[in-house]
Amino acid sequence: MPSATHVASKSIISARSVDDVRPLKVIGIGAGVSGILAAIRLPRKLKNSELVIYDKNEEVGGTWFENRYPGCACDIPAHCYQLSFESNPAWSSFYARAPEILAYWKRVADKYGIRKYMKLSHKAMQARWDESTSKWVVTLQNITTGEVFEDTADALLTGIGALNEWKWPSIPGIKDFKGKLLHSARWDESYDYKGSNVAVIGAGSSGIQIVPTLQPEVKRLDHYVRGRTWIATTIAADEVKKRNDTASNFDFTKDEIDAWLRDPTLYLSYRKKLEAELQSGHIITMKGSEAQKEARAFFTQLMRDRLAKKPQVAEHMIPDFPPLCKRLTPGPGYLEALTKDNVDVVPTAIERITATGIMTTDGKHREVDAIICATGFDTSFQNRFPIYGIGGVKLGERWKSRVDTYLSMMVDGFPNFFMSLGPNSGVGGGNLLMLLERIAEYTAQVLHKMQTENILTVQPTHKATQNFTDYCDAYFAGTVFSEECSSWYKGGTGKNGRVVAIWPGSSLHAIKTLERPRWEDFDYTYVDGNEFGWIGDGWSTLDRLDDADKTYYLDNQQMIHQPLEERTELEGLAGDLARTALSEENGNKGKEENGNKEK
Repeated sequence: MPSATHVASKSIISARSVDDVRPLKVIGIGAGVSGILAAIRLPRKLKNSELVIYDKNEEVGGTWFENRYPGCACDIPAHCYQLSFESNPAWSSFYARAPEILAYWKRVADKYGIRKYMKLSHKAMQARWDESTSKWVVTLQNITTGEVFEDTADALLTGIGALNEWKWPSIPGIKDFKGKLLHSARWDESYDYKGSNVAVIGAGSSGIQIVPTLQPEVKRLDHYVRGRTWIATTIAADEVKKRNDTASNFDFTKDEIDAWLRDPTLYLSYRKKLEAELQSGHIITMKGSEAQKEARAFFTQLMRDRLAKKPQVAEHMIPDFPPLCKRLTPGPGYLEALTKDNVDVVPTAIERITATGIMTTDGKHREVDAIICATGFDTSFQNRFPIYGIGGVKLGERWKSRVDTYLSMMVDGFPNFFMSLGPNSGVGGGNLLMLLERIAEYTAQVLHKMQTENILTVQPTHKATQNFTDYCDAYFAGTVFSEECSSWYKGGTGKNGRVVAIWPGSSLHAIKTLERPRWEDFDYTYVDGNEFGWIGDGWSTLDRLDDADKTYYLDNQQMIHQPLEERTELEGLAGDLARTALSEENGNKGKEENGNKEK
């Protein structure tokens, strides 16, 4: 495999203390959820480090800042779409809407003081590995001023989602339309659609939310649906039915929120109940399983019942492929909206767009005031900003033949490079945020090892990268994800393409897999070429400081006469963590208070 820069060593003794932490600079691209997590985790794990995160947007939040289309919301319960360590007991509704979700992420960013790491309104143009310096050189553009400049770092982290690169669909005549043309990913909030005749193209996650939101407000809605899609029940549907058997969402009462604010244990119980249901459906993804067969029968009947007023729509929309082959969407209120008198579902292919409307291949022309494109995303992982590794290899070009990664996070030939939301990092079920938390922590562990073990570069071995990629193919062959269907899970490679967007296993499997690195799967080079340089020169940093605490290892003492079961809660590992936190916040005063507690 290609090797990174290797500096010749003159001695097996390296001029460093055994516990030295070498300076490390990290550049991150993307200030969405992945960037926020990196800004929380990395500075706390890495001492003597510098972090800067660039984002093209003028605010943090990623997709929740960008997506402002009518009805934009999370399609899993709000209590399941938050960090494991930052619970919000005051979500206003069961399925939170985009503005409230964005407010949550902004609040997290402010609470942890991470905006100081963010450089917003800066777009990444390219990143190139410099073999002579063993650093990443990133070309960026200040969107406000137009200035183009370079920044360098020891490590590069990208946090760009699979559906981040939107584009207009390739429909002839789209630029000829004289009415209002909108895209779900770049919604014009100043446009008033009330009372208009509108067309919505696409029945993906955004289209499924836009249609029921616009339907009561517009005069007529033409919904162009070429493909078939499964519409599922809402997650934790029983919770919704408790409030209103016909509702698809509900607001929490003030009494409920007040109770959760007063009693975190009560709130945690509710959150864990919802989370357990979210994490319990993995068996449905298995090809031929009884659970899969039952789900298919259930969803088929569900769709027929909800589309009973327009059975012809059900015949067109119910898929011939199994549920979860493409992303399963709850779609609260969507099917019901399709049965309304002012909605026409158009299954016929679009031939072209005219100045006044849409012409389908059957010769029918439907005039509209506005066309809403809820489709058109580049899901190939190949057309992001170019990233060049060892030997000038362009990552996107490499992936044209076969998308390959190590654990979705790294690629051989691209040293000190980490991805969050890279290929095979999404989930077909379960909790995505828990996986993103593990990716941030995993990245921090690898960078910490670099800092403390005299390591210059780290990259997965070619064998490990190919092993994981081969494992993905073998795993997905036994799941419904590999069945014939058009799905962004397949990265734009067709109905029978490789599954390259989601993790090869359950989300709990991903959480366990990414708990700690498997160090033997990596190749390393060293700062001074000395692979045994981590041991240093026989000194610790404490030996070099006259006023250092040279007896720190006695701080976790217990008395011989004290039974183990009577040890205080500050003993053991928990005690170490608690003492560290107190010491950092309160200095010597914190240490004294902790000592008094133990006495």
